[in-house]
Amino acid sequence: MNEPLVRVVRGSLSAEELAALTAVLTARAAQAAAVAAAQQAVEPIATWSRLERRPPYFSPVSWQQAA
Repeated sequence: MNEPLVRVVRGSLSAEELAALTAVLTARAAQAAAVAAAQQAVEPIATWSRLERRPPYFSPVSWQQAA
């Protein structure tokens, strides 16, 4: 069973305490987002190729395959 991250037991927060709590929760959420982004899979290398990196000539029938 998952317990809540924050639970108010009693009392009320002053403006400074609320600001501190907000800063802590925002930092924790940003850290979780950064960890999730770091764990994402890296995109594969592009499947397209640049024309200047291809050999200019493949075979005698290469013109037939290009059409």
